[in-house]
Amino acid sequence: MGKQMTEMLKGTLEGIVLAFLTGNPAYGYEITTWLRSQGFNEIAEGTVYALLVRIEKNGLVDVEKRPSEKGPPRKVYSLNTDGEKYLEEFWTTWGFLADRLENLRTEGK
Repeated sequence: MGKQMTEMLKGTLEGIVLAFLTGNPAYGYEITTWLRSQGFNEIAEGTVYALLVRIEKNGLVDVEKRPSEKGPPRKVYSLNTDGEKYLEEFWTTWGFLADRLENLRTEGK
């Protein structure tokens, strides 16, 4: 992944993860695996875990500890009402930016 992709992804990864958590509670490794299956192969697990800590701290997800077959309990994240509102704002912002960028690209100005 090039530097430009990495920089753009920093600004959107939170929204991508919140979108994945919509109706799909998951733990960190599941999220990382899903991201990689979507083509984000170079995302480090540490990046995802740092993001999960941040969205938990910001109150965008609920966390439930579930027993694990191996090791300590897993933290399972699910989108809560504040997270849904944040995600809605993310999609509105994304739509605005995507429209403007497409206009710039097609008009060449």
